[in-house]
Amino acid sequence: MCHYCGCREIPLIRDFIAEHERVTDAAGAALRALDGGDLVRARELLALMARELESHWRGEEDGLFAVMRTDPEYAGYIDSLVREHRELAALLPALDLADAQDVRTFRSTVDELHEHIAKEEDGLFPASLTALSGDDWDRSMAAWKAAHAGP
Repeated sequence: MCHYCGCREIPLIRDFIAEHERVTDAAGAALRALDGGDLVRARELLALMARELESHWRGEEDGLFAVMRTDPEYAGYIDSLVREHRELAALLPALDLADAQDVRTFRSTVDELHEHIAKEEDGLFPASLTALSGDDWDRSMAAWKAAHAGP
């Protein structure tokens, strides 16, 4: 992930990155659980990933992505990220971790998730530093807070 631009000092970006880390930690732990034959734990971690990602995506898409998408320079890039969110959202609940093919799919999906996160952390997040105004940051943070308000 990017460490050169200072975007990690922005509270919203810091929170997005922390969510990325929780999801990738859960993914890695799920893979280790599968390798160790602990299917119950792997399923729990997969469910944790899905829950974390649901609020994370809502916060990104309703906030930072919505604000940056108004600029044609970023619209296509963001549309691609949103498509990836939708694909993963459809895939995760459909995975049967007792099925060897689905386990292989999950393994490749974890790799793709790391690539997706790099597109955000090394591309979009640094770009947000110059693209967003104070009001844009406020709108983005309000969307993140709404996505994490709970039931």
